[in-house]
Amino acid sequence: MNFDINNLTRENVKSMKPYSSARDEFEDFDTADMIFLDANENPFQNGVNRYPDPQQSSVKAVLAKEKNVNTNQILLGNGSDEVLDLIFRAFCEPKVDNIISLPPTYGMYGVLANINAVENREVLLSEDFQPQVEKILEAVDKNTKIIFLCSPNNPTANSFSDESVVELLENFKGLVVIDEAYIDFSEKESWLAKINKYPNLIITQTLSKAYGLAGIRLGICYGSVAVISVLNKIKPPYNVNELTQLRALERLSDPSKIKAEIASIIEQREQLLKVLVDVKFVEKVYPTEANFILIKVDDANKRYDELIKKGIVIRNRTTQPLCENTLRLTIGTEVENKKLMEALKA
Repeated sequence: MNFDINNLTRENVKSMKPYSSARDEFEDFDTADMIFLDANENPFQNGVNRYPDPQQSSVKAVLAKEKNVNTNQILLGNGSDEVLDLIFRAFCEPKVDNIISLPPTYGMYGVLANINAVENREVLLSEDFQPQVEKILEAVDKNTKIIFLCSPNNPTANSFSDESVVELLENFKGLVVIDEAYIDFSEKESWLAKINKYPNLIITQTLSKAYGLAGIRLGICYGSVAVISVLNKIKPPYNVNELTQLRALERLSDPSKIKAEIASIIEQREQLLKVLVDVKFVEKVYPTEANFILIKVDDANKRYDELIKKGIVIRNRTTQPLCENTLRLTIGTEVENKKLMEALKA
């Protein structure tokens, strides 16, 4: 594929010189005996008196090994939302360019487009929640920079067909961003395996879902070396703090525990699916490859309020396109799910 990231990058980004922090300029990792007087830090040790590694080298090394990519193909951010925002800022010219999103989907694509003064062209998913590739490509013009695909999708919980994704990757000359926040709960292979085949492919993942680290805010972006280089140019110098990096390393050091928790969530998901089909007010249970289930009910507002009164908070998605009278149920612990099932039956 003949693809040059320079053709998509904003002119001001191409010409800018990135900020160079003190820790960027000193890259020697054998620092045990060094005295640091370069960054105007407080010298009294308390564990966080020094600036964090601006490139998060230790975390990237673990992720690179786990995901079978190179460290220079990874960018880390303060949650996936910062990663997505950086993609907008690097490649979309305000008041000129546009992106395409596929509702119903993750709401931040539209929010970030609005913040960055970029037109968001919405092309609805089909009735079975798949991309309508022909309509998407019809919506593309010379200023369309990015197509956002959330797969498995939020709030619908399904993955997009490989054929649809490949068709977009091969026929769209801009960037295709696949948001894989829920990929660990799916049997489908991550598109990371294709990262070197498609230079216009960007994949975002997170430690918030399967890894159980929503509170530390660590988002991950995988792409070509060229794409990651552009994003590194504009990211804040210390965008991932020291405590986040340490907690991520601690969690990543125990992959067996993570796998066990994922297995438990999937097991609980299957049990909940069996119960939902027998609940009288549930009209449809949608297929799921995520850690949540979307259901269609007789009256979403009424059922939402009833569950609130029973002390259970779910998400009412009835205002979203194609999602009238739907509720989204996140899979909890065995005890939490038992309470949910009892409440639904009641």
